[in-house]
Amino acid sequence: MMSLRVLTGITTSGTPHLGNYVGAIRPAIVASQSPDSDCFFFMADYHALIKCDDPARIERSRLEIAATWLAAGLDPERVTFYRQSDVPEVTELNWLLTCVTAKGQMNRAHAYKASTDANEAAGEDPDAGITMGLFCYPILMAADILLFNPHKVPVGRDQIQHIEMARDVAARFNHLFGQGSDLFVLPEAHIEEHVATLPGLDGRKMSKSYDNTIPLFEGGQKAMKEAIAKIVTNSLLPGDAKDPDNSHLVTIFEAFASKEETRQFKDELRAGLGWGDAKKRLLDLIERDIAPMRERYNALMAHPEEIEALLQTGAAKARATAAPLLKKVRESLGLRAMQAIAAPTAKAEKKAALPLFKQFRLEDGLFYFNFSAADGRLLLQSTGFAQGKEAGQWIAKLKNEGVTIIAGGAPVSLSEGVAPEDVSAALALLLAE
Repeated sequence: MMSLRVLTGITTSGTPHLGNYVGAIRPAIVASQSPDSDCFFFMADYHALIKCDDPARIERSRLEIAATWLAAGLDPERVTFYRQSDVPEVTELNWLLTCVTAKGQMNRAHAYKASTDANEAAGEDPDAGITMGLFCYPILMAADILLFNPHKVPVGRDQIQHIEMARDVAARFNHLFGQGSDLFVLPEAHIEEHVATLPGLDGRKMSKSYDNTIPLFEGGQKAMKEAIAKIVTNSLLPGDAKDPDNSHLVTIFEAFASKEETRQFKDELRAGLGWGDAKKRLLDLIERDIAPMRERYNALMAHPEEIEALLQTGAAKARATAAPLLKKVRESLGLRAMQAIAAPTAKAEKKAALPLFKQFRLEDGLFYFNFSAADGRLLLQSTGFAQGKEAGQWIAKLKNEGVTIIAGGAPVSLSEGVAPEDVSAALALLLAE
C-alpha cells in the first residue's frame, strides 16, 4: 500500500515555548511514527525573512528550532528533515509557479489584505511597507508543498487559504502543461481538531505576542518554575474548595497528565489543595516529560555541527525526491536539452486536419471541453466542471461509447444545426487514426 505523504513547515523566527510543543511539535512527531506515513519536516527559513530582518535572530532561531524538534523525538532516520534554504529546487519552482499565478489571486491573500487594510486605516498608501516577499508568500508556500507532492499538509485554520491557493496553482499548471497527466498532486489541508491549545499565564492563548509563555527549554528548570509561579489564579486560600473546571492551570496539567492523574488532581483541588502546591505539582509533572528532552537539547545546542550534519543529510534526501519532479516540470515548460527536431511528415500534416477535442479553463474557474470537426466547425460544447480530470473523463467516455451518452444526460450539448450523426462521423474519423 502506498504511503501517505505528509509535509510540515516550521517558521524559524522565534524560540519554541510549551504551547508550541503541545500544539504542534508533539502531535507532528507522534504522526511521523505511523508505519504508513512518509513525512517531510522542513525549517522555513526563507519565510522567516519576510517577518524578521535581524540576521542574528534568524541564525539563532534556526539552531534552536532544529535542536528542539530533534530533542523532542523527531527521528531523522524515519522522516526527511531539512532546511528550506538547502534545497535550491524550492526557489526554482517558486519562479516557475509565479509565472502561472494570477496577480488577482495574490491580491486576495489574507496576509496581504490585512496589511493593506491596516495601511488604509492609518491613512497611508495601501502598499506602504509591503515587500514582494509578503505579497508572494503564498507562491513560495505552494512551491514548498508541491515540490514534494504530499497528500496532506497539517496547518492551523489561518493557513487553509494558502493550501487552497497551492491547489489552484497546481491545477492550473497541470492543465496548461500536464499534457493529459498531473505533474502535481492537489494537497489537502489537514486540521488537527483534537490538538490542545495551551492557555498562557494570563489565560489567553499562549503566545509570544501576549508575553504569556512558559519556556520549553530555554533557561532550564529555573525559568520554567518562575513562569509557572506567575500563572494567574483566584484568591482562594489553601483549604478552600476550588473549581478545577474553570482553571487554566488545570488545562495545562491535563496536557501532560494521564486521565487518572487529572482526576486525582481535580479531586484534590476540590478538597482544598493550595494554588502554590498545585503549581509545584504542575512543575513536577511537566518536568517528568521535558527534563530528559532538555538534556538532549542542551547537548545538541553545544554541538551545532551535529545538527548541521543531520540537516545536510536531510537536504540530500529531500533533493533526491525534488530533483526528478523539477526535471519533469522544466521539460513540460520547454526548458529541456536542445536536440534536432524532425521535419513534419505527411502523416503529421494529415493529423493536423483531424477532428479535435479541446480542454480549457474559463475565468469562472471551471474546466470545459469542446469537439470540432476537421474543418473547424464546432460540433459540441460541455458544461463546466470543478476539476480538469472530470472533463478528461467525459472526453474518454465520448470516444469509447459515442454519441449515445448524450441522450443519457451527459453534460454536453450539440451546437446549433449539428446532428448526432455529425458527431459520430467525426469520432469515427478521429479514432481511425
